[in-house]
Amino acid sequence: MTDAAPEFSRIIGLHEWGDGTRERSISATAEECAALARRFGLRALSRLEARAHGVPDASGCRVNGTLSADVVQACVATDEDVPAHLETPFEVRFVRGYESGDTDEEGVELNDEDCDVLPLEEDRIDLGETAAQTLAVALDPYPRLPDADKILRELGVLSEEDAGPFAALKALKLGKDAGES
Repeated sequence: MTDAAPEFSRIIGLHEWGDGTRERSISATAEECAALARRFGLRALSRLEARAHGVPDASGCRVNGTLSADVVQACVATDEDVPAHLETPFEVRFVRGYESGDTDEEGVELNDEDCDVLPLEEDRIDLGETAAQTLAVALDPYPRLPDADKILRELGVLSEEDAGPFAALKALKLGKDAGES
């Protein structure tokens, strides 16, 4: 991990959350979207927005919200554009004194239903970077066009069924059946 500034940074102090009833909305600029698209290997990121609530407590702050984004990824089969609209909830716990990998930290207990945990530094949260990381997790790791198989057939690429070991057996069976008629 580098110490470079995040492409999309929106710092919010714990005191700005109030009692947790305040909603924060953030949007990435066109330049920030372009930088994030490069970071995540996207063809395009035309919109990235997040709405969140933060609830401070003695050990830090719990932030939950919704991420909205419009992305274009490359199809893993055809390399053509695969546009997608993402609308995904997120929940992150920011904890004072937490180091990634800590297992028995003072009074911080997590169970299976708890959220991601990140360190809280100087009582500030970077909601922009939180949104960027949420985007990275929400992206389809294998984007594929719905008609990718058809496009590949038209290009002469054989499917696994047509090129695999059972394809030869199927061809033999079809040849034998044709000879019997």
